[in-house]
Amino acid sequence: MHEPQKIFFAENIKFLRKRQRLSQDKLAQQLDITRVKLNAIESGKTKNPAMKDLLKFSIFFKISIDSLLKAKLSRLLELQLRELEAGNDVYMMGTKLRVLPVTLDKEGRQNAEYVPIKAKMGYRSGYNDPQYIATLPKYNIPTLSRHGTYRTFPASGDSMYPIPDKAEITGEYVENWLELKQDTPCIVILNGTDDFVFKLVTINKENQSVLLKSLNTAYVPYTINAEEVLEIWKFKQLHLEELPERAPSMLQLMEMIKDLKREIQKSK
Repeated sequence: MHEPQKIFFAENIKFLRKRQRLSQDKLAQQLDITRVKLNAIESGKTKNPAMKDLLKFSIFFKISIDSLLKAKLSRLLELQLRELEAGNDVYMMGTKLRVLPVTLDKEGRQNAEYVPIKAKMGYRSGYNDPQYIATLPKYNIPTLSRHGTYRTFPASGDSMYPIPDKAEITGEYVENWLELKQDTPCIVILNGTDDFVFKLVTINKENQSVLLKSLNTAYVPYTINAEEVLEIWKFKQLHLEELPERAPSMLQLMEMIKDLKREIQKSK
């Protein structure tokens, strides 16, 4: 059973007021409401603000009512806040106005979760569910920074070549997609028939799309709308069960060509 949607309206109004360096008296005057009412809203005592008041806050701060209610704005970057105020699509920010579910160890540090093959099919429906994330195996990678959020996914399919089957890829959660450089290797969680893909990712802010290139040149690059992407995890580490096959040397290639020529001569 999913947890009810948390409402961040009270703390968002207080955060936005302080961000604009306004006192409660000053903001109340701007909105044509009493300071007592504003204080009750910011303290969370007003559980169901009137629609006309929601509209006043939305118009004044230039942020949609939906974002004022559902997004914890204090966790967004300044760039993301400006994008919201400009009316730009929040999908390009990567956060999709949600808090990423994570788990903590006994010392209060974030665990890295592992998504096994058997849990892969349910990840798209459970990626945003704290209860589902809590069921995933947990571990720590001492070589990675403790400041990031990491998750390990299984590789499958030849579209991930040269990464072999049974390999596992650890990625760092990307909160702001606009910070990704061109052709950044990432695990992309899609909301479609394909669930996980490992691609070189390029974000196009102008038309709100994502260009995906495969490391396997047999696959043609393709573009999808940002709304089709659930999550992006920037490549950090590759874990292999078996050693990869060694590429043939130039000398070996020359010998193979000579053998081929000899076989052609014999057939003649």
